[in-house]
Amino acid sequence: MNGGFSDLLSAVGSTQSLSLQHVISAMLLSFVLCSMIAKLYQVTFQSLSYSRSFVHTLILGGMITCMVMMSMGDSLARGIGVLGALSLIRFRTVVRDPRDMMFLFAALGLGIACGAGMFAVAITGCVLLSSVIVLLNWAPFATRRRYEAMLRFLVEADNDDVRTEIDAILDDCCGAYMLLAMREAVQGELLEYSYQVRLVDPSYQVDLVKKMEALDSVAEVNLVMQRTTVEL
Repeated sequence: MNGGFSDLLSAVGSTQSLSLQHVISAMLLSFVLCSMIAKLYQVTFQSLSYSRSFVHTLILGGMITCMVMMSMGDSLARGIGVLGALSLIRFRTVVRDPRDMMFLFAALGLGIACGAGMFAVAITGCVLLSSVIVLLNWAPFATRRRYEAMLRFLVEADNDDVRTEIDAILDDCCGAYMLLAMREAVQGELLEYSYQVRLVDPSYQVDLVKKMEALDSVAEVNLVMQRTTVEL
C-alpha cells in the first residue's frame, strides 16, 4: 500500500527535464507554424472588421501555450496549478466570427503539440490545416449564389400606374422580391418604398438601378447589397 501511494506521489510530482536546445526548438517551431496560420488568416480574410492585434494573438497564443506545456511537463501538480492560475484570468474579448475562433483554436493546438514534443503532429497538422484553409477559400463549397439586396426609392403619392411598371422591372431583374416597408415622405407628397430583393445575377444590379431611374415618377433609387452590411 505504501508503495502504491509513493508511486502516486511520484506520478503527481514528476518532472520532465528539458534541454535548452529542445526548448528553443519547440518555441521556434511553434512560432513558424503559428505564423503560417496567421498569414493564411490574413490572406483569406474576407470580412471588413480586420484586426492586426488578432493576427498577433494567433502567433503569441501558440508560443505561450507551447511554453506552458513545457513548463507543466509530466507533472500533474503543475498542471492543476496552471489551471488554477488561468481560471483567475477573465477573457472578455468577444470573437464574433466562428472562423476567427477556429483559427485561434488551431494556433493553440499547434502550441500544445510543440510544447508536448510532438513535432511530427504539429508539422503534419499545420500542413493539412493550411491545405484545407486554402481549399475552402478558393472552392465554391458552401457558397450560396443568392445576391440579396435592399432597394429603396421614392414614388409620387398620386401615381398608381407606376406600381405596375415597378413590378415588371422587379420581375425581370430579381428572382424574388418582397415589400418590407412603405412610408410617407416630403409631407405626404412622396412615398418611400423599401424592398428586399434577390437578384438573378450580380450584374443585374446596374440594370435594376438604371431601369428604375428611367421611370419619371421614381426618384432617389438606392440599392445596397446585403453582404456589405452583414460583414460589418
